[in-house]
Parts: sequence; structure tokens; C-alpha cells
Amino acid sequence: MSGSDVSAPPPLAPTPAYPVLALDFVRLKEKISAYLKPEDVGRIEAAYHFSANAHEGQFRISGDPYISHPVAVASIVADWHLDSQALIAALLHDVMEDTHISKAEIAERFGKVSAELVDGLSKLDKIEFRSHEEAQAENFRKMLLAMASDLRVILIKLADRMHNMRTLDAVRPAKRRRIANETLEIYAPIANRLGLNDLYRELQELSFEHKYPLRFRVLSRAIRAARGNRREVVGKVLAAIEERLPQWGIEAEVQGREKHLYGIYRKMVEKHLSFSQVLDIYGFRVIVKDVPSCYLSLGALHSMYKPVPGKFKDYLAIPKANGYQSLHTTLIGPFGMPVEVQIRTREMHHIAEAGVASHWLYKEDEKTLTELQQKTHSWLQSLLELQSASGEATEFLEHVKIDLFPGEVYAFSPKGKIFSLPKGSTPVDFAYAVHTDVGNRCVACRINGDLMPLRSELHNGDQVEIITAAHANPNPAWLSYVRTGKARAQIRHFMKSAQQDESVALGERLLNQALRPHGLTLGQISTFAWDRFLRDRGVRHKKDVFADIGLGKRLPAIIARRLSQAQDMESGRPDVVKPKPAGAITIRGSEGIAVQLARCCSPIPGDPIIGTIRKGQGLEVHLHDCPTVAKLRGDRGRWVDVEWETGSDRLFDVRIRVLTQNQRGVLAKVASSISEEDCNIQTVNMDNEQGDYTALNLTLQVRDRPHLARVVRAVRRIPEVVRIGRVRGDGRVG
Repeated sequence: MSGSDVSAPPPLAPTPAYPVLALDFVRLKEKISAYLKPEDVGRIEAAYHFSANAHEGQFRISGDPYISHPVAVASIVADWHLDSQALIAALLHDVMEDTHISKAEIAERFGKVSAELVDGLSKLDKIEFRSHEEAQAENFRKMLLAMASDLRVILIKLADRMHNMRTLDAVRPAKRRRIANETLEIYAPIANRLGLNDLYRELQELSFEHKYPLRFRVLSRAIRAARGNRREVVGKVLAAIEERLPQWGIEAEVQGREKHLYGIYRKMVEKHLSFSQVLDIYGFRVIVKDVPSCYLSLGALHSMYKPVPGKFKDYLAIPKANGYQSLHTTLIGPFGMPVEVQIRTREMHHIAEAGVASHWLYKEDEKTLTELQQKTHSWLQSLLELQSASGEATEFLEHVKIDLFPGEVYAFSPKGKIFSLPKGSTPVDFAYAVHTDVGNRCVACRINGDLMPLRSELHNGDQVEIITAAHANPNPAWLSYVRTGKARAQIRHFMKSAQQDESVALGERLLNQALRPHGLTLGQISTFAWDRFLRDRGVRHKKDVFADIGLGKRLPAIIARRLSQAQDMESGRPDVVKPKPAGAITIRGSEGIAVQLARCCSPIPGDPIIGTIRKGQGLEVHLHDCPTVAKLRGDRGRWVDVEWETGSDRLFDVRIRVLTQNQRGVLAKVASSISEEDCNIQTVNMDNEQGDYTALNLTLQVRDRPHLARVVRAVRRIPEVVRIGRVRGDGRVG
């Protein structure tokens, strides 16, 4: 992918400032000249000058000129030998976000492909979000969708995050911890999922250092102290392996390595160990020429040191989801020290370190690379499926986070196909991994030939057979035990769709009922009337109206009246037939989800009231003078006329405040007077006012306003009562 989509632009004038940066770019130029054509190098140099001019006058928090960041990102990308389009995008990745440069300008000068890459990397800064989490989720969704069409987007983004993590010391501590946590949760797992092992480890180490600086320093000192104590043992094991392998006729490169700090820390946390209990902090890597030599080396090592039972893993026969292949074994070395060894071929080593970037780096083994590309493509397609099944960006991010952690359980279909799943996965996860329809129709399963519950946890090597039924549907209870993002997203998607269908059916019935007082049924409403109504309200389909009614977002009485008016207008004599007057909506107080009595002012029958339409909550009824609705008076579309239905036998909550002299037995007298008027006290609390008086705050249940008036008169007759009044919407008593 080293070609370009447009001719090289004329070079810009060299950037006179930043001599140190000029040196950085010289080093970058030397690096890319080793594998790119001269014309591509010229285009990249033009992009450097373009970016430097665009960012002129901008500085990072550290005080460095801003252009230092894009150059560093491009240098990391060049280590993976990515093409000129990716390098141009790396140099320009912040110009759309931080300068006046547009996507069209980038496309015109450097080509459409580079412009699309830059656009995929740019944040959605111009959209307002309710929270930082929502903004992060939406930006992440945009980036992953861009990545699904072009993998270079995420490779550049990972390089960008790497340089930001390397320079995180300049950022204030709170932001430093937030960025470190985000890197641990999202970007490091993505690097691992793509097989970028070196990048994955460094992101983890830097995140650990900035998220838990004290723990990082303490563990670093402990490692340094242990290093001296164990150096002799490590040297002895290394020498023994280097001596034994040639005796078996194996040509190999043997490397000793210290395990990464974050890996040791995570093992201590997960297994509740102290540092002194973590023995295997050193490991060895054996790199051989071919696959048979891998297994031969394993035999040689097992003949030298005893293997630990259950600690052997064959990732050659069953590679990890990110294409990683190696044999893993743990041996009991000298003095009983556990020694972990990884055995792999040189090609496998390249893929283990460079992952998907090896598509550009190494092309000797086309079969292995093609398989890796297919796995990566399958994962990207699964992201698109998650996106379509997830409603909100935050939900999508949650599902992706679940899928980013590497699969550790390998289960087989009855035909022998292997499926890699996260630890703790169940047959339901397996069913959705096979196909969405298999998951949706799943009713039972057989594990290794035995009928087992769907919540059973799968183990390595299990053979799973899914039993389906044509009319079965996902069970909401599955959400409590599924592990994969795909299963969780598809179950939720089905539940939302089912709720939508039920809401449409319920809304249709409610609207049909609301049309009866107008002498109409849904079947009699003409297409003209529906089109007029939908056009006026900006709704695309009447099913959306039915769904909103069923969910309580729209009031059927209002819609029925509007449709009736539209039907009358269409009767053919608009000059003679006048629309019926709107009239007030009758309120019983027991309508439920569609009609709610406002808690702020607690209206009761007999009070002058007004209704307000609240998005997603239907009609809310307030007192006529409630301060909450005062600001809506000028917006006719937000409120409707309402009136109380006569003869309601329901009880309504109302708050009163009684100021009494601070004397013994006064509360009993007040409660007795209220009870004698056939009124129930829901809640009561007391406030002392200036020592001599007590304020009683009561919530009563009354039938209507006259009932409340009788209660107030009865309480007022008590000698100790100084003042009594109803609590209004703004808290005042009157």
C-alpha cells in the first residue's frame, strides 16, 4: 500500500523555526527512505511543512512546539513500515481538530485517502454531549467505524496514544490518572487484540506508572533488589538451555527476559500474593527455524527440567484471536524456581511483536499472514455488527470493552470448528459466536454429549452442540451470565425491538379508543389526514406515533383531536365545515404513565390546573400558578388546557405546614383533628422554630379541594395552632 492516490503536491517553503524538530524530521526521513519511493518521501516532507505551518504558534503543555507531537507519531508509524498515506495522516492527524484546515483542503493537497484517515482520527468536538463519558464513547465509536473500513486509522491512533503516554508527566495529576485508566481499559487491549505486543506492554507499563505511581515505584525497587539475587539462577538456566538444544540438533536463538511490572502487579492482585510469593518474574524465549523444531525444543526442555502440570499451552495448533502463535510451558528450574518458556518460529516472532502491522513488514509466509488478516477482518466486521445492534455510543463502548479482553477458552462445534471465547463464556455465547440466528433461537445445549443448562461455564476443549427451536426468542435472563459483547448486544437489541412492537400495538389501541368521542376509528382516518399530521409534527411514519403513545411520550387524546381536525378539513368543504374546538382534556388523576400529577405542586381536584407536554414523559399536570410552568406560558406548543373530571373517588397527596406552640400533646391533637375529617396522614416531620414554636410538615391524602378546606378549618380550631397553610410549588406557604 505504498502508492498514492494523487500526484505529489509542490513542496512548501521550509519551516525556519524549530531547528531541533528539523533534526527529528531528518531522522524520520532517513527511516522512511529505507523502504519508500523517493516521490513518496517528497510527499511526506511536504506534509511535514504543511503541518508545521498549520500548527505554528501552538505549543504542548510541556512547552514543546506542537509539531513535535505529529513528527513523533509519524516516527512510531514508520517503525511499522506503513505506507505514505498513513505517514501523511500521522503528520496531519491534529490539523482538522486544532487548526482552520478542512478535510477538503487536505484531500485536495494530499489525496482523498489521507483526508479520510485524518477525519477518522479527528474528535467530534463540534457536537455537544451530556457528559465526558458520552463524548468519549461517541468519539471512540467514530474511530472504530473508521477503523473497520481502514485499519490504518487505529494504528495511527495507537501511535498517537503511545507518544501522549510517553509525555504524560507534563499533564496535571487528575487528568494523568484519567488518561492512564482510559489507556488501560481501551487502547492497550486494542493493541493486544491487533497483536502489537511491544506497544501493548509499553502502554500497560506507562498506564500503571501514571495511574498508581506509588505502587509502581515500590514494585520497581523490589524488582531491582530481586534482580541481583536471581541473576545467577537466570544465567544458569540460560546457559543450560543454550547447551541442551544443539545436542538435540536444534538451531535456536535463546533470550532471557524479565516480566513486565504491570503483569507482575496484576498477578499479585488477582491471586492475592505478596511480591516474595511471585516466583516466575523471569521468562525465556526460544526462537527456531520451523514448526517441527518448536515441538522438538519442547521435548528437549522437558527432558532437562520437569514441567509444571497444567501449565502447557499450544498456541501453534490453535492460535490466539490476534494471530499469536507460540508454545508455552512452565518448568521447575534450579532451587525450585518456576521458569516460563515460550517457543516459536522467527515468522511467529515477527507477528507476535508487530501483529497486523506485519502485513506491511513481513511477507515471507503468505498463508500465515492471510489467516491473520482474515481474523482481523472478522473482528472488524463484528464491530460493525455490535454498532448496528447497540443503540447508544456508551452501550457500544461497553460491548467493545468486553470483547477486547483476549479469549482464553477454546470450544469446538460438533463438526470440529474452533471458537475462541472469553473466560467464563456459556453455551449462549457460543451460540451467538456461531451465528446471530442460532443465538436467538437457542433453547438448550449439549456439552460433550450431555444435556447441560445454558448458564454452564465452558472449558477448554468442550464440544458444544446448540439445540434451537423455530419460534424461540432470547431470554432477558441470559444477560446475567453471557460474557461476549456480541451476545449481550444482540439480546438487548431483540428486547428493544420486542418492546417497540408491543408499544406500537398498545399505542394503536389507545389512539383508537381516544378517537371514539370524535365519532371516528383509526380505519376511517384518511391518508391525507395522516400525511398532514405527520408533516406538521416532523414524524416519518405513523408507527412512530403509535410507539410514542404506548411508551407514554405522546397523549392519545391530543393526537386524536389533531387527526379529527385534519379529517374535518379534508371533508371537502373547508370553507363550511369548521374545525371542532380543541376543548380541555379531562383529568381523573389515575391515568398512570401517560398523565402524571406534578410532584412540585401536587394539584388536587378543584385546583385551577394546566398541562405541560414533557418529552418522553407524556402529560404533566401542574397548578395554574406553579412557578415551574410560568416560563412556558409564552410557548403555546408546550402546554394544553386540562380540567378535572367530576365525581373522582381517588385520593390525592397534598402538603401542608402547621406552625404550633411548642407544647406537649399538640401533635396528637393535630393528628386527631385530621383523622376526624376522614383524612389520612402519609408523612410527618417537625422543625423547631426559635424554640417556642414547632413547624409540622405533613403530607395528607384528600379527595379534592373542599375536602382539604374542611381539614384546614378543623386544624385551625386547635388553640395551640398559630398558622396553617398549603405548601406551593416554590416552597411558599399559602
